[in-house]
Amino acid sequence: MTDEVRATLESGLGHRFVRAEHLTLALTHRSVGDGAHNETLEFLGDAVLGLAVSDLLMRHFPEAREGELSKMRAALVNAEVLATKARAFDLGAFLRVGKGEEKSGGREKESILAAAYEAVLGAVYLDGGYEAGRRVVEGSFAADVEGPLAASLRDYKTQLQEVTQRIFRETPVYTLVEESGPDHEKRFVSEITIAGRAYGRGIGRSKKTAEQEAAMGALAILAREAPGSAS
Repeated sequence: MTDEVRATLESGLGHRFVRAEHLTLALTHRSVGDGAHNETLEFLGDAVLGLAVSDLLMRHFPEAREGELSKMRAALVNAEVLATKARAFDLGAFLRVGKGEEKSGGREKESILAAAYEAVLGAVYLDGGYEAGRRVVEGSFAADVEGPLAASLRDYKTQLQEVTQRIFRETPVYTLVEESGPDHEKRFVSEITIAGRAYGRGIGRSKKTAEQEAAMGALAILAREAPGSAS
């Protein structure tokens, strides 16, 4: 691997390798057939990815139940999504593959790209520890967690409206109580009120995310106060 190629990948990943051989191994597919390949690093990276995504989800959705977090993680951590993340770093262009895989388009195969992404995470972990790996994962998935994918997993606002209509015959009221931070890193705080009572606040990098957070928290409160009412 040339210094230029390594520098390009390091820039995208946000991690500068102390031991470049870790990255070289991560990009070596077993089809090369000259001994060492990336499957062990893939195994390690899978563990790093699972922990880092779990951490990311718990920080963004502190009131979410275990089942909800598991569903969100499963939607984020799958071969299709990981292959997309690999393409964002153009890993396919840097992979070492055997002649057979080269001819059959191995550089663009979903399974190979997904495995390469995990292997690179494993390499980052070996080179810089968990925190380095977590930063790479957060850089890859933060937009997904706060964007349409997260919203599509569960629309807490819609669910809460259905519950409050049933219990109170009223709809929730969302009030933006704080907006701070520079344009590229905004922070919004939304307060939710139901039937004249405050049910907590939600925080997010967009108004929509903050309101979803607030709705999720309100559902948790209603579930504790009246078990079965918020289902």
